[in-house]
Amino acid sequence: MPHTKDELPDALYGAAQVRELDARLIAAGTPGFELMQRAAHATWRALVRQWPSATELTVLAGHGNNAGDGYLVAAMAQRAGLLVRVLAVGDPRQLQGDAASAHAESSTHGVAIQGWSADSELRGVILDALLGTGLSGDVREPYATAINAINVSGLPVAAVDIPSGLCADTGRALGVAVCADLTVTFIGLKLGLFTGDAADHVGALLFNDLQAPAETYRDIPVRAQRLNAANLPRLAPRAPASHKGRFGHVLLIGGDHGFGGAILLSTETALHSGAGMVSLATRPEHVPAALTRVPEAMVLGTSSANQLMGLLEKVSTLVVGPGLGQASWGRALLSAAANAALPQVWDADALNLLASDFVQLPKDCVITPHPGEAARLLGISTADVQADRPAAALALSKKYTAVVVLKGAGSLIAHPDGRLALCHQGHPAMATAGLGDVLAGLTGALLAQGMAGFDAACLAVWLHANAGQQQGKFGRGLAASDLIPAIRQLLEEQAPCLK
Repeated sequence: MPHTKDELPDALYGAAQVRELDARLIAAGTPGFELMQRAAHATWRALVRQWPSATELTVLAGHGNNAGDGYLVAAMAQRAGLLVRVLAVGDPRQLQGDAASAHAESSTHGVAIQGWSADSELRGVILDALLGTGLSGDVREPYATAINAINVSGLPVAAVDIPSGLCADTGRALGVAVCADLTVTFIGLKLGLFTGDAADHVGALLFNDLQAPAETYRDIPVRAQRLNAANLPRLAPRAPASHKGRFGHVLLIGGDHGFGGAILLSTETALHSGAGMVSLATRPEHVPAALTRVPEAMVLGTSSANQLMGLLEKVSTLVVGPGLGQASWGRALLSAAANAALPQVWDADALNLLASDFVQLPKDCVITPHPGEAARLLGISTADVQADRPAAALALSKKYTAVVVLKGAGSLIAHPDGRLALCHQGHPAMATAGLGDVLAGLTGALLAQGMAGFDAACLAVWLHANAGQQQGKFGRGLAASDLIPAIRQLLEEQAPCLK
């Protein structure tokens, strides 16, 4: 059965693993052409559901198995009475094996097959059957021109297995990639459908396992786990006689001159995410605002790192970096934090100072870089990070022996042992200042309540993204503080305070 986006499997694979799954199915006795027919049927059913009034279909076909899927869909559409054309970008005479058989079946059913040219007219619904998961380098001609023609056509577009030009392993657009309204993917979910540039290219996503039995997937390494409400780590319910001392004491450090709001967002989030006690160390000038905004927090006006020493002995978790700055005040406070043997969350300027080798990261840390910060930490460009986000997240995790949250579309959570989780929820309205501060405070609160770093990061990222998705439905103008009550509500739904 096909799956909607909310019913997708958890396991995410790379292109090589999906090819292995396909080979296993064939080795177990399912002919390759039958698998191609199943894929075509799944695609055709999805097209009919998505565009039930469509009367015309234009298939752009390449020269691999994706093209075979496209030729079979064309035959099905022809039998259903649609006006169908296949524009062959790849020479049909070069088709081999199952793809050649699919081309022959399409011809037998009277489908009009024409060679594609830059002057070819696109009409009706477009089916992208150009390039598959084997693509590694940038898209070459004539495929690049064909993809650009699809993208400027203004017509509805469906992609077979993956939008042509999108890397199945990284989610990077390889020079140019089809912008699909619908993608129907098969056998195993590709990691590249969920991160990097994917959000601009995949559209609605449907999955069909092509009737692969469970044993097909046994012992195939998974690249990442897709986070969803069913597989999230959970906070335990609280005993009726609970008291604040059981749920941690978070100290948040930051807020240099001109940046006081950032650390207040983190503090307010930590308070509303279940931390037993919350303290804030910030510039003395920000104390009145902090007490007004978050009267439940214990606020220490801090002019020097020496003032932190007594407090560091009383708390259980640190959040360092929002609004910290990179001047002498922030450097001194970060040095004190780095010497504290406590679970910590480092964000923002704490990461910029870490990248400059000013301090060493202590053990039991979660770091939450955006792509620019990740690039500085790795000594590469932001473009290099975005070109392979999974590799960048894992490299950071190993370099710093820390749990890493690589923020952005398709946020990734990496553990030094190689585990990788992905959260694809979110909303474009979240492209606004302060959301990272909220995430840092949320992660710190979950650490304070006893969660391990990887679990806390996974839960925090999911709560943060889904709160943003909820609030983003109201459109532009989302403020970071809008997420805080939504996070609290989602946390209670996901892990009720009482049994």
